[in-house]
Amino acid sequence: MKTDTLVVGAGLAGVCVALQARGSVLLLSPNRLGEDCASDWAQGGIAAAFDAGDHPQAHARDTVKAGGGIVDAASARLLSENIADAVRDLAEIGVPFDRTDGNGGGFTLGREAAHSHARIVRVGGDGAGHAIMKTLVQALRRRKHVRVLEGVHAGDLLLAQGRVVGVLAKDGNGKSVHIHARRTVLACGGIGQLYRFTTNPEASRGEGVAMAARAGAALADMEFVQFHPTAINTGGDPLPLATEALRGEGAVLLDRHGTRFLRRVHPSGELAPRDVVARAIYRERKLGPVFLDVRGVENLSERFTALLQACRNAGIDPCSEAVSVLPAAHYHMGGIAIDANGRTSLPGLWACGEVASSGCHGANRLAGNSLGEAIVFAKRIAQDCKDEGADFVRYDPPRVRDIPENNPAEDQDIERLRDLMSRYVGIERDESGLHFACRKLLQWKRESRPGGRLSNMSTTALLIAVSALQRRESRGCHFRLDAATASLPPRRSVVTLAQAEDIAGQIASVPEEQPLSL
Repeated sequence: MKTDTLVVGAGLAGVCVALQARGSVLLLSPNRLGEDCASDWAQGGIAAAFDAGDHPQAHARDTVKAGGGIVDAASARLLSENIADAVRDLAEIGVPFDRTDGNGGGFTLGREAAHSHARIVRVGGDGAGHAIMKTLVQALRRRKHVRVLEGVHAGDLLLAQGRVVGVLAKDGNGKSVHIHARRTVLACGGIGQLYRFTTNPEASRGEGVAMAARAGAALADMEFVQFHPTAINTGGDPLPLATEALRGEGAVLLDRHGTRFLRRVHPSGELAPRDVVARAIYRERKLGPVFLDVRGVENLSERFTALLQACRNAGIDPCSEAVSVLPAAHYHMGGIAIDANGRTSLPGLWACGEVASSGCHGANRLAGNSLGEAIVFAKRIAQDCKDEGADFVRYDPPRVRDIPENNPAEDQDIERLRDLMSRYVGIERDESGLHFACRKLLQWKRESRPGGRLSNMSTTALLIAVSALQRRESRGCHFRLDAATASLPPRRSVVTLAQAEDIAGQIASVPEEQPLSL
């Protein structure tokens, strides 16, 4: 199969690129288009400076401040200066954002943690992601230049003459498909399923990062994994989310005694940065359960329907009782390193959305910036692809291996990997635990079939663990118990798979004095 632009992944980033790209476009969606993706589940909304007293410079400053000192300032400005127009474009094509006075009023603006102004544009309180995706998918299905392949899973990048020339994929019948493209865009989501507790869908296994890493791409800021403080403790996998917007509207966190405890940790209390709140809940839960009390939120049942539905599905009535919550892996600030136009270190390859690392999130993403980043960078990528005049590069398909079938025998190791990541590469980390994680992840990677699920997950997990080991300080979402301050000069981290394997190999070559276990 041939196409001018190949987009791998059909969340917000992938759909936005496909809508705006020129020439023939092929969009690969592992599920039904627009469903079971993190974008569809996003609740909080999009941060944009619409308030009369707000401006893009203030939004950029808040982004830099929240990012723990390593935000790329140019990327933060690019986001803050372009997102308001992007929101207006979404409204123009039919996204029903909440308005102050019906359809003709201005946007209703909410405030979330670490924002200096109310600037979160929402839909139905906590339904922004679903509404945006529904509108964009409808628009995409009307575009004749875009062909969508549903149920198709990409397994590896195709390389020829030093350039990415497409992907090796598997269709719903298990048949391998070689897709040849002038330009390839990875938009295949995050890594939440590497952890035991996550708010991310099943497809968020970090496989896009693994594909790029095997091809030799540079990865950036891999150690920074954001844990959402208030996943609803239903026992499910993944866990439903209680949006941060609830705390902006008056919801409070209670310890096992029914007492608020965040003020003891941070002066902003429930509106402290996400990493602070997540660590506080994590520690408090060692003593007993933690609850989110939303009974003080005005018009709860009308404004936060996603929360109500998730609670009712679990037999919880948030209008009459506090809701048990816990931190869960939610968003990855790291990923494939990209420039301002979404280009990676590999010719012919772009990346967008959570699979990419633009630098605008730093060590701790500011609430409301993820959807905005996907939209803004998707537009830049589509434009850059239009300007890219690459011809089809010849390659030899018979030399490309098939993608391994999912092996049930690996499922147990995958569950062990998730437990290992949560314990040793989770909210709190230290050197001995990271050493143990690197050893085990390298072993799983070496013993698994290249391109299979365990291989992909262990590859991305290894990159996170090694990057966490190399950053011998605490910064943003990366917290080291053995180095609890941000003591190093602020810098982003960059690593390749070869470098990570070399570091892990050195650790594995030294006998363990006291082996750890799960």
